[in-house]
Amino acid sequence: MRIGLYPGTFDPITLGHIDIIRRASPMVDRLVIGVAINRDKGPLFSLEERVAMIEAECAKLSGQTGTEIVVHPFENLLIDCARDVGAQIIFRGLRAVADFEYEFQMVGMNRRLDDSIETVFLMAEAEHQAIASKLVKEIARLGGDVSEFVTPLVNDALKERFV
Repeated sequence: MRIGLYPGTFDPITLGHIDIIRRASPMVDRLVIGVAINRDKGPLFSLEERVAMIEAECAKLSGQTGTEIVVHPFENLLIDCARDVGAQIIFRGLRAVADFEYEFQMVGMNRRLDDSIETVFLMAEAEHQAIASKLVKEIARLGGDVSEFVTPLVNDALKERFV
């Protein structure tokens, strides 16, 4: 069984994330969405809220792709999470050159820790390249419309958070 891991904080999950999930799914039999706890980033949404949003959005995708999609919170090293879930592939989304520089370093370290786990980069579709969770949160916090960057479920959660 081919198992892939798509890690992130997903605070919140955006249409860009969903695009990567949709495109990574056919490449594996099971896609694990690794939700990083990462207390240092000070997430807007709790781990439980992020997991619930991701599960709701991925439930819609599972039927479309035929791939089992599961959500798995983690707080350890990414490479250890990949081992824990049995992943042979780590999927990472790229938006810009700045993403690549950071990801290039991460891949190098992960390969040193376990060279049996490959990393596959997927470029964000053009209409999603500018979407970043950090920017979505800022726009929503200032009362802007983020409906073209997130699903209705996430849009409602953001509105509720910033009322």
